[in-house]
Amino acid sequence: MKVGYAYVVGDIIHKGHLQHLKNCRAMCDILITGVLTDKATMEKKPKPIIGFSERFDIIDSLKFVNVTVAQDTYSPMPNIHALKPDILFESTSHKKPGINPYGIVKTMPYFPIQSSTKIKKVICDKS
Repeated sequence: MKVGYAYVVGDIIHKGHLQHLKNCRAMCDILITGVLTDKATMEKKPKPIIGFSERFDIIDSLKFVNVTVAQDTYSPMPNIHALKPDILFESTSHKKPGINPYGIVKTMPYFPIQSSTKIKKVICDKS
């Protein structure tokens, strides 16, 4: 039984999020997905528009996510040490991929066609 760990902010869900998590799930038997808390997100990005509780529930409702957990730091390492997954899924958008002392790191393609940042910009420009 292969356990994978992926993580997302999950603010304004778009096709790239769905494709990423769907592809991750195809490579493992159980996909645990960390949702970054607002504080964790703000270590490197602006505060999410959608609150943590709602983002958590949205990710948790996806059919290809088996377990959803809070990620309290931008780095996945505290959750990796606690959960010990066989696979850590990282995005090519991350400048420095994480390490997985319990298995492998699989770098997944970033979907640049759409992003939450682009969606937010369009909304702000139309305001």
